[in-house]
Amino acid sequence: MTKPDQTLPERKRGEGVRYVYEILRDEIIDLTLPPGSPIDEIQLAERLSMSRTPIREALVRLAGEGLVTTLPNRSTVVSNIDFLNLHSFFDALTLMYRVTGRLAAEYRTEADLAAIRAHQREFAAAVEAQDALAMIATNRDFHAAIGEAARNPYYAGLFSRLLDEGRRILRIYYSSFDDRLPQVYVTEHDDIIAAIEARDIERADALSSQHADQIVRKIQRLIAEDRRRPMPL
Repeated sequence: MTKPDQTLPERKRGEGVRYVYEILRDEIIDLTLPPGSPIDEIQLAERLSMSRTPIREALVRLAGEGLVTTLPNRSTVVSNIDFLNLHSFFDALTLMYRVTGRLAAEYRTEADLAAIRAHQREFAAAVEAQDALAMIATNRDFHAAIGEAARNPYYAGLFSRLLDEGRRILRIYYSSFDDRLPQVYVTEHDDIIAAIEARDIERADALSSQHADQIVRKIQRLIAEDRRRPMPL
């Protein structure tokens, strides 16, 4: 009789941490909390009607994903997007798309294919619903599942980290489509799955590379777009 009572507070604490984490994560990814925004633990505790302990634990998790930064004075802000080093991020991301695609085609199991297809169905449903946050989450999980199928925990870990760090950039990317992502991006995922299922290593590599390239080019054009308005003085 005492054992369930002893575990109950821990379970509730874990649920509270997850609740805070999911709210802050979504607001950061959706850019409701823009880069550089301060996160006030006291105001957040009042807003969510909970103690500061789960908030602090959620912030530690978000810091581990690179979404928040703890400053020397111990205050916390939403992490900036490092546009100056975006080329390095794109280099690493494209490489991981290709490497994990190749290795997944070589080593995948039927269970891997089932997991990848399940994430693809969720991604397709999110695209159909024009749900940007769901698209970002399910796209991340789709590619992370390919990373797991590659059977190299170092590659999988790096790929997951890059996918997590790129979620806000992906939000900007989807915004360029007004969250109406073209069906071609769903089809590209299906083509990658088919290549992995067929164990066609070279095709999986080529398709993964093309998939990464079109995303990178779109983001680069979006960032470089001249949105100045002529103004008579």
